[in-house]
Amino acid sequence: MWRLNKVRHKAGRQGDSLEELKLKRREHERALRQARRDRQLVSKRLLLNDDEDQPEVTMDTDTGEQDVLDLFLRLQHSGPGKEAHLKALSKVLRDPSAQLTFIKQENSMHLLVGFLTGSDATCRLQAVRCLHELSHSPHSNLSSACLPATPYLLTYLPGQSTKFTELCLYTLGNLCPDSDAVKEKLLAQGIIPALANCLENQRHNLAVVEAVGFTLSQFLQAKNAPEKIIPMVLASSLLSNLLSVLTPDPKFGLAPAIECAWCLHYLTSSTKDNKEVLAHGALLQCSSLLVSLGGAVAEGNKEEGLELFICPLLRCVGNLLSSCPENELSAQAGDVRMVAALCALVQAFLQSRPALARESAWVLNNLTALSSASCSALLTLNLVPGLIKLLPFSHGINTMILRILANIAHKKKDFCAELARCGLLSALCATLKMADQEMVTLSMDVLYMLVVGGPQVAEEFVRQGGFSLLEALQYNSEGAIRRRATHLLEEQLLSYSSCCLEDSPCS
Repeated sequence: MWRLNKVRHKAGRQGDSLEELKLKRREHERALRQARRDRQLVSKRLLLNDDEDQPEVTMDTDTGEQDVLDLFLRLQHSGPGKEAHLKALSKVLRDPSAQLTFIKQENSMHLLVGFLTGSDATCRLQAVRCLHELSHSPHSNLSSACLPATPYLLTYLPGQSTKFTELCLYTLGNLCPDSDAVKEKLLAQGIIPALANCLENQRHNLAVVEAVGFTLSQFLQAKNAPEKIIPMVLASSLLSNLLSVLTPDPKFGLAPAIECAWCLHYLTSSTKDNKEVLAHGALLQCSSLLVSLGGAVAEGNKEEGLELFICPLLRCVGNLLSSCPENELSAQAGDVRMVAALCALVQAFLQSRPALARESAWVLNNLTALSSASCSALLTLNLVPGLIKLLPFSHGINTMILRILANIAHKKKDFCAELARCGLLSALCATLKMADQEMVTLSMDVLYMLVVGGPQVAEEFVRQGGFSLLEALQYNSEGAIRRRATHLLEEQLLSYSSCCLEDSPCS
């Protein structure tokens, strides 16, 4: 990411300027990652019974609370029908009021733990279903109430049926967002090694893989994840196994790959240098998937949920690029195919999902900031005119596109002339008139590099009426814009001002 703060620098190609640009890019990326973390909402997941299409809603609160009391009393006494009573209790516990009523009963959690640890497999399954309903509660205090059951949920992860393991995993994942104390307790009980073992042993069971991904992602979003949780994850087999299941299974669907991709995103956005993640081949694998997905989207494939998979992959690649050594970028990120895929994603989601189009442009910006080959590929594949056409779009897309164009101009003087031939000068005449101050500032920064790149570009800009536009900007309310405009006029364009008398301003 590039923005010229001091217009007195020449072309910005000296060593100290390059370091300054890298520093600015890293600072901007850190701000982006922090903003994303601040906006993230940790969710809960309700696993429905096989005979349910959607959750039932209990309408009568008084009836639900009374049902809880009746079922609690019946379960306390020995006799037949325990399985039926537990099944009925799990349905009643979907009501938030009934959940509170149950927890208030003395030894209610110990009762469930007793069934969970008993010899009857069917009662164990219904008991964990009850715990799952409690974990999905909107009442945050219920998480702490469920703590007596968590060691057994962890113990039962290996060697159980798929449905039982799923319920254990989603229950554990639901419990951690409400309380830091619960999260710390689960970490102390060994949830990260347990998840690693579960994924290692059941990576071919995609329903379990999806559940592991969900539960792990809940922990990776914790505030203390960079210091406490991520080192544990990197020390386990989780990273390599997450990457091994990242390619979607056409029969099962995208869900497991989506959950694992989000885990990788949280890992890469919270880790400082990402060297270990890179060493596992994460950038190469995520880039290859994006290339395939970009090609599929360009051909019209809009499979439901595809954007939920593309988004974390984009963020992984964008974060990993800044940690990748420059001499390995071509091998890891595949410059030519990658830039084509990213441009395809920007175009495909421009109208329907502009936020995803902006994410795609952000990754392209990171790639072009680091790689001359990617800048060359954009020009060689004639993709720049398509990017220039996006400058009128808002949602932050146009500012990102300007940064990409600035990256290209910054790499080589020859690129500046090619950008001018692609029609960038007339586009800049339009963006300099915008009310968006950031767009105007970025436009002048790009213009500065173009005119420094060659006298022909400066002459052409003046011929198109750009001189008068800059004169008007000398009266802008923003001091930074006034200074940039004055510098461009006096230091770069004044000798070409006679052209203004012969040509009309650009529109």
